[in-house]
Amino acid sequence: NLRYPRDTRDDIDKLMELPLVTPSGAHIPLSRVASIRISEGPPMIKTENARLNGWTFVDIRDVDLGSYVKNARAILKDKLILPAGYSITWAGQYEYLLRVKDKLSMVIPMMLLIILLLLYLTFKDMTAALIIMLSLPFALAGGVWFIYLLQFNFSVAVAVGFIALAGVAAEFGVIMLIYLNNATLKRKLDEKLNNIADLKDSIMEGAVLRVRPKAMTVAVIIAGLIPIMIGSGTGSDVMKRIAAPMIGGMITAPLLSLLVIPAIYLIWQRRKLKTKAIVKDNQHEN
Repeated sequence: NLRYPRDTRDDIDKLMELPLVTPSGAHIPLSRVASIRISEGPPMIKTENARLNGWTFVDIRDVDLGSYVKNARAILKDKLILPAGYSITWAGQYEYLLRVKDKLSMVIPMMLLIILLLLYLTFKDMTAALIIMLSLPFALAGGVWFIYLLQFNFSVAVAVGFIALAGVAAEFGVIMLIYLNNATLKRKLDEKLNNIADLKDSIMEGAVLRVRPKAMTVAVIIAGLIPIMIGSGTGSDVMKRIAAPMIGGMITAPLLSLLVIPAIYLIWQRRKLKTKAIVKDNQHEN
C-alpha cells in the first residue's frame, strides 16, 4: 500500500500526474491507465457481524415502540421481498426494550416474592401476607387508570413507577393490619371479644385510628410528586412516567387499605372466632 501526502491526495490534477513505472521501465502518468473523479458516497463502510449493512432511522409519534415494530414487521413481511443474502434487524431503542423486558420478567416475580417473604416474617402468618398480596392488583388500578387518562404508553419508566407503587401499597396494607391486630388483641386481653359485634367494633376502632396518618402520608406523597408532573426540562418526560402510576395509585391504595382490607380481615377473623366458639361449646358439653 502507498499513501501520498495530503496536498497530493486532495488535488485531482496532481493525482492524475502521478508517475507509474511499466514493466518495460517507462514512466507514464496515472491518467493514462485510470479515470480519476470525485463522487459522493458513504464516509465509511459499516459492517455488523462481518456483514455489510445500512441503517434506516425512524422517529415514531403517538404510538408505543413495541406496537410500531410489530405492525412494521407485518407490513414488511407482506410487501418486501429480500434478495438472497439480505436480512432485516431491528435495533436501537427496540433492542433495548427487548433487553429490559427480559430483565423485568425476572425482576418483577422476584420483587413479589421478596414482598411476600417480608410480609410473612412480619406477621408470622401466611394468610395475613396473602391478604396484602392479593390486594395489590386493586391498589395498582388507580395507576393504570391515570396512565390511561394521560395517554402514556407502557415503558420502562412506567414499570418502575408501578414497582414503587406496589411497595407503597404493601406498606399501607402492613400498617393497616398492624392497627387491626393491635385493636383485636386489646379486646382479647380485656375479654371483650366474645361475638361478631365485638369483632366489628375492634376492626372499626383500628381502621379509624389509621385514617389520619394515612391521609397525611398520601397528601405528602402527592405533594412531592406534583412538581414532577408539571415540571419541564431535560429528563422530565421520563420522570413524569415514573411519577404518574404513583399519583394514580395514591387514590385507590388508601381506599383499599381503609375499606377492603378491614372487610377481608373481618371475614378471616370471624371464621377464627366461630371456630373458637365451637371448641368452647364442645368443652362445655364434655
